[in-house]
Amino acid sequence: MFRNELFRTATFRLTLAVVAAMIGSAALQFFFGYSQASVFEARRSDMLLLREASILQRETPQELEQQVRDRATDDLRILLNVTTLFDSQQHYIVGDLHNWPADLVADGHVHVIIPEATGGGSSTVLRMVAVKVPGERYLVLGRSRHMRTELRLMMRHSMLVSIVPTVLFALMTGIVLSHRALSRVKDMHEAIDRIMEGDLHERLPAGKQNDDLQRLAGSVNRMLDRLEQLLDEIRDVGNDIAHDLRTPLARVRARLDRALNADHSAEALRNVISHTIDDLDQSFAIITALLRIGEIENGRRRAGFGTVDLESLVADIIDLYEPIAETKGIALSHVTGDDPPIHVLGDRDLLIEVLANLVDNAIKFTPEGGRVEIRTRMNDGCAMLQIADTGIGIPAGERRAVTGRFYRSDKSRHIPGSGLGLSLVSAILALHHARLDILQSRVHDSLPGATMNIVFPPSGVVQPGN
Repeated sequence: MFRNELFRTATFRLTLAVVAAMIGSAALQFFFGYSQASVFEARRSDMLLLREASILQRETPQELEQQVRDRATDDLRILLNVTTLFDSQQHYIVGDLHNWPADLVADGHVHVIIPEATGGGSSTVLRMVAVKVPGERYLVLGRSRHMRTELRLMMRHSMLVSIVPTVLFALMTGIVLSHRALSRVKDMHEAIDRIMEGDLHERLPAGKQNDDLQRLAGSVNRMLDRLEQLLDEIRDVGNDIAHDLRTPLARVRARLDRALNADHSAEALRNVISHTIDDLDQSFAIITALLRIGEIENGRRRAGFGTVDLESLVADIIDLYEPIAETKGIALSHVTGDDPPIHVLGDRDLLIEVLANLVDNAIKFTPEGGRVEIRTRMNDGCAMLQIADTGIGIPAGERRAVTGRFYRSDKSRHIPGSGLGLSLVSAILALHHARLDILQSRVHDSLPGATMNIVFPPSGVVQPGN
């Protein structure tokens, strides 16, 4: 099974492709090399024939005849395979070739000739030249293509001798690399099986090699880290929900139990029912807030985005919360600057909910005689919406945690609430690609105050005229 998988790996297939490319490259190299060598050999043969003919043309008839006779037996025959002397009627006098080739013309140029075979043998292609020499005779010189044939055989042999070991070495290298890659993939499969069986702490093995498998394993491990973190958050949220719902539901049960086992007047029963309804409303508010956060985090509301005027948004919130602030003796105001009206891309109802949560919190945690200010301004192309109060503030170590679900600071546990307000705010702002910065409002006063700074990126700001 492992052996079958070995030959199906991408590494081995890539090796086969490389081997095929090597063989094709060698074949092309042989073809072009042989073509160039053939052309070079033909030119060299022509030059040799013409030069030898030029030398022999200067000999006397007697010396020429003797030289032709001698060449039939000396070493020069290896270079010039045909040296023959014919008379003016093209009759044989002396030499290697006994008959004048039918296609040969005595014009001093090289011709490719196939002489007639004798004795049933095969004909050999010759490059021949015929020139007129003193004594009204003709000299025929010829050279066969045996050098080119030998060159071809030598190149083919050298190619086979070099390509076969190279291909075998490449295949062995491919098998070794495939075995190595397959071993790593096998380890990854085993780790994935353990993860699927429920071991969420398991991670894919990532070696020291900086290759694709290592980068893939790193990405998967980061994904698993995030999934484990999300599962832990879900587990914590479930525990928090159970804890926060348990208290009001326990009070409901205790009141109903006392009302059932005691003889109460109608007024007392109405009081129990009223408190029971309040506790149930608190439970429903928690469930509704969680469902709302889930809906917003899924991004289902982004299709309804439009242009929102922040000044108009703040004015509506001022109208809504000004009576509540006056009842508590808190000054609620809108501080405007010199900036023109600021428009952002978003869902007006969701942004109203964000501002309402933040203003409501500011009023809750600001003592009597304090103030809450809302500002809108532009800064480096970003639209900013600030809610600053003179209340108890949020310690620096808790500013990140307060946006989590059900988190409540020790300073705020005596104030009614579910701890989901800032979670809802963070979810809505994430939908708008905005962020919430929590700062301290004052430095030298007894109460530090808090500034909730909402920053809309330049991409979310609608320019005038658009």
